[in-house]
Amino acid sequence: MWYQQRGNKYGAKTTEYGRVLYHSKKEAGFARDCDLRVKAGELIGWDRQVKISLDIGEFHICNYYCDFFLHYANGKKQLVEIKGYMTEIYRLKRKILEATYLKQHPEIEYLVIT
Repeated sequence: MWYQQRGNKYGAKTTEYGRVLYHSKKEAGFARDCDLRVKAGELIGWDRQVKISLDIGEFHICNYYCDFFLHYANGKKQLVEIKGYMTEIYRLKRKILEATYLKQHPEIEYLVIT
């Protein structure tokens, strides 16, 4: 029996860059840009799929996986989320992230690229 492969329900195409699979072409392109920014000296480095534990008091609510965490040469730190479609779960987790983690770490900037 033959089944049609559906792919991502939001239309994202898994793309490989630097021997790593990214969830979309936009993410892979951003990773390429980050590598160029490291070579130019603007960034010290960057991490992908950074796990952030969202806790309120002693209670663990959920984990948030941010697409990129950038470390700038001037000391600035930035979380970057690449979004093609904003789901209700993402919106809820973003509010929890802003109310907990980002409030505790005001030195970290949060950027969403759509």
